[in-house]
Amino acid sequence: MLVMKKILFYGLGLTVLFSSCVSQKKYADLESKYKESQDLLNSATVKLNSCLEEKSSLNSQIDRLSASNKDLINQIGNFTDLTKKGAENLEKSLESLQEKDLTIRKLQDAVTRRDSVNLALVQSLKGALGNLDDEDIEISVEKGVVYVSISDKLLFSSGSTKVSSRAREVLGKVATVVKNKPDFEFMVEGHTDNVPIHTSSIQDNWDLSVLRATSVVRILQNDFGVAPARMTAAGRSEYIPLSDNSSKDGRAKNRRTRIVVLPKLDQFYNMIEEGMKDPEIN
Repeated sequence: MLVMKKILFYGLGLTVLFSSCVSQKKYADLESKYKESQDLLNSATVKLNSCLEEKSSLNSQIDRLSASNKDLINQIGNFTDLTKKGAENLEKSLESLQEKDLTIRKLQDAVTRRDSVNLALVQSLKGALGNLDDEDIEISVEKGVVYVSISDKLLFSSGSTKVSSRAREVLGKVATVVKNKPDFEFMVEGHTDNVPIHTSSIQDNWDLSVLRATSVVRILQNDFGVAPARMTAAGRSEYIPLSDNSSKDGRAKNRRTRIVVLPKLDQFYNMIEEGMKDPEIN
């Protein structure tokens, strides 16, 4: 505005000069000042245009920054959503792990209870049978199951299914223990060597192993009062040997009758349920 006033002022002065027929010197001075004013006006115009261009550039930058800011806000929102979902998934995973850990602890507690019961059973059997240095009788625990293995030499004569008098004594002691453990069932397994057999009453080793098992089961039931519903008679023939059948000693080890004592399935499940009620677990 100041520049424009100067221009108008000098223009007016020139008009007065021309109308008054001023001197040549004054005219030259006024013309010089007019030119100076014109230069100032041009310079101001250039600066104004430069400022306008700079303003336009700044506005563009502001628009870009505003758009970037919106993108960042959206990204932060998306990240927040992802973080929230991640936290929810992590919480669900932790809950699932806690449930699995609880289940594992329940099962471990049930297995511990089962092992304790099996240990008590083994101790009872060893106490009843007395001298376990006898190589014809072996008591063991494998994978949570109690086994009483009685050699063929003690139980039967060669190729016979008739239980010996000495074996009856042993079976009576086993019956006394298992009768006091009503929560257990057991299976009597007959095992043979691989020497073929065929008689009028025995067709092969399958027959021999099954008939020997049923002979033992009948004595436990009829002579010693073991409930038949708790027993299973099974024949395994020659197919689960303990030793190599190529030698006499190996075949002797393979000819055996095994009593497998195991907890009833519902009893084992009851152990798990009892574990679930344990305050330490819950």
